[in-house]
Amino acid sequence: MSDTFIEIDRVTFGYDSSRIILNDVSMRFPRGKVTAILGGSGCGKTTLLRLIGGVYPANQGRVVFDGELVDSRDKAQLYRIRRRLGMLFQFGALFTDLSVFDNVAFPLREHTSLPEALIRDIVLMKLNAVGLRGAAPLRISQVSGGMARRIALARAMALDPELIMYDEPFAGLDPISMGVTANLIRRLNDATGATSLMVSHDVQECFAISDYAYLMAPGGRVVAHGTPEELNRSEDPEVRQFIRGEPDGPIRFHYPAPSMAQDLGLSA
Repeated sequence: MSDTFIEIDRVTFGYDSSRIILNDVSMRFPRGKVTAILGGSGCGKTTLLRLIGGVYPANQGRVVFDGELVDSRDKAQLYRIRRRLGMLFQFGALFTDLSVFDNVAFPLREHTSLPEALIRDIVLMKLNAVGLRGAAPLRISQVSGGMARRIALARAMALDPELIMYDEPFAGLDPISMGVTANLIRRLNDATGATSLMVSHDVQECFAISDYAYLMAPGGRVVAHGTPEELNRSEDPEVRQFIRGEPDGPIRFHYPAPSMAQDLGLSA
């Protein structure tokens, strides 16, 4: 059995020919480890997760899931692969017309034929793991944003997936909820032996719990990778600017555009 669970091999992708989202990206995600994919908004981090899940095909290159080439046209394969992964969506994506309990029970009812009594026990155990067993009967409108994120985490791990993908797991959380969520990700990974991928721009939280990290830059490029300690020691200008949050450096704030004078019709 290979130590590499997911491989991204020289992948290039764009939603249309005019804009490249991922540009010749190669990554390897080892089995049983927590790997962070860091970078600013718009550099292709979430798109990468969509390619792993087979939502889109790569324009060039390969996406390999546990030795199997992902084919977004093969529905039987995608169903089989997705049964092995859990996804924490950026905004939770909870069903607002269902209770907390029924949100976590949804993947169990959708993908298994377990009896309701067993589903109840599993749901309560997952909610207990995120500290929300007492919130099981509540509606989604009755919980806070931090609680909703933990409910989404309980749902993501309902099927005990081999791969859990976290899309901005710390976005919008207060410092306490952020620390709780980070510890949960690390503890769940260690307890279950799952492989965890975290897409984020929160450097310190990710470095505290990650085994390895990739740093992406605008244009869908991988500019650096290594352990958190190695990236912290890097003298590369792009790495230093992102990790330290420096306003000036090679990573530009403005999206590429004509000059303001040209857009306003003031150019000579």
